[in-house]
Amino acid sequence: MDDMGLRRRAGRHRSRAVSAAGLAFLLAATCATTATAAAPPTATRQPPPQPPPRLKEAQVDNAVAKLDGIVRDGMRKTGVPGVAVAVVHKDRVVYLKGFGERQVGKPGAVEPDTVFQLASLSKPLASTVVADAVGDKAVTWDEPVTEHLPGFALKDRWVTDHVTVADLFSHRSGLPDHAGDLLEDLGYDRNYILGHLRLEPLTPFRASYAYTNYGVTAAAEAVADAKDTTWEKLAEDSLYGPAGMNSTSSRFADYEKAANRAVTHVETGDGTWAAKYVRDADAQSPAGGVSSTAEDMARWVRLQLANGKLDGKQIIPAAPLERTHLPEIVSQPPAAPAGRTGFYGLGWNVSYDDQGRLRLSHSGAFALGANTNVTLLPSEQLGIVVLTNGEPVGLADSIALNFFDTAQYGRPTADWLSLIGKVYEQEEAELKSPTDYAEPPPAPVPARPEGAYLGTYRSDYYGPLRVTAAGGALTLQLGPDRMRFRLTHYDGDTFSFRTVGENAVGLSGVTFSGDLDGKAAQVRVESLDRNGLGTFTRD
Repeated sequence: MDDMGLRRRAGRHRSRAVSAAGLAFLLAATCATTATAAAPPTATRQPPPQPPPRLKEAQVDNAVAKLDGIVRDGMRKTGVPGVAVAVVHKDRVVYLKGFGERQVGKPGAVEPDTVFQLASLSKPLASTVVADAVGDKAVTWDEPVTEHLPGFALKDRWVTDHVTVADLFSHRSGLPDHAGDLLEDLGYDRNYILGHLRLEPLTPFRASYAYTNYGVTAAAEAVADAKDTTWEKLAEDSLYGPAGMNSTSSRFADYEKAANRAVTHVETGDGTWAAKYVRDADAQSPAGGVSSTAEDMARWVRLQLANGKLDGKQIIPAAPLERTHLPEIVSQPPAAPAGRTGFYGLGWNVSYDDQGRLRLSHSGAFALGANTNVTLLPSEQLGIVVLTNGEPVGLADSIALNFFDTAQYGRPTADWLSLIGKVYEQEEAELKSPTDYAEPPPAPVPARPEGAYLGTYRSDYYGPLRVTAAGGALTLQLGPDRMRFRLTHYDGDTFSFRTVGENAVGLSGVTFSGDLDGKAAQVRVESLDRNGLGTFTRD
């Protein structure tokens, strides 16, 4: 698979503005679309649910033996401070280890029970929780979410009435990529964000794929409502508690108070890493707000590979859990007739390799400092979880890819760390403005008097935008807590400001337009206008 092939698969599948699937198809990049042919079903003989195992015990042992070197080499090349890894094979945890530091410059080594933020690795956990509710017959995968969330609406009334739990968990509702995430960056809560998805433009229902944290969150809220509880309590009662995942939570407060937790880190630009940001993902908890340990995640992987059973007890009903592993929509069409297709199931990336084996995977990434991966080969009863406390540079994904390559072929088949790192870099670059606001034009047109810009503007989606003046500079205020952004003049009626948060894209433009008695009538915020909702009109 060449670099361009990886880029095509990476697409926009982020778990934030980087991550929200955290490069959903990096692992699918190694899998072919043609499965091994099975005998046609008859009354007396049904095809097996999985092809027979092809890996020998010695091959898995060899890959496990080389994991220490794979992890340490990746950490050395990237500088990511901390990593925890778990491997499960045939219902046994055959590898469980921590590496590096929980926080740069402070005492505390990463251990198997160190708590990490999972980012979008939360999604297959969430679909596991929903599978339990489906098994209880509280909901079905295919019932409309409005049966339990009567106030929920999308832009099209027919879609609103028909969009199901499965539609939202498989990202085929028609909502645009990462719909609602920018509202979260401005400080809006879950209720506000879900209530404003109705303003998002839609693509064809069930015929288009776009990764949405808040689509998943809406579906999860509907399921929690059907069970007459909160999502956080439902996850605890139906999965974390029964599975013995005692350090796992869907509440940021539990992560924050954990003494043995890995703090998020970002690169500083000079080759070092720093703990600069805190990422509270409670608003999108079902999609990105879980925290857990490698030890706990190994228990969940055992449950997944054993069709919902753990330590001899059926924790999650097998049939609804199996549904989460099936393709629901094509998420990445092949680039050529013999090319590879990526699918999305219910909280899982679903693909098939050269041997016809099902491969399940999901990545998670916070640009503010976390990157995770889980990859399963159910027919081999083999799975790996990789948790890191650094922003996405390809380490978590490459460790998983190198491990499975080593098990299958005895060695990695590509320099995955370099290839995946370039994909993340390209994706970040594509999000930035095409205008370099740090370099004004040689002869910029002067701005109007500042009084022309002062005042309150409003968007049905983003709420009020206030422009004030202090100390000779204009300031933008946005969100429920009036986040403040200093405006710098660029040219004419265009200014710039530095974006912040999970979806930060560096400097972005703010352009005023129109005239109402000497005052600007509208203002467009470039970084908020990805879906055409970033224009505010003067009150």
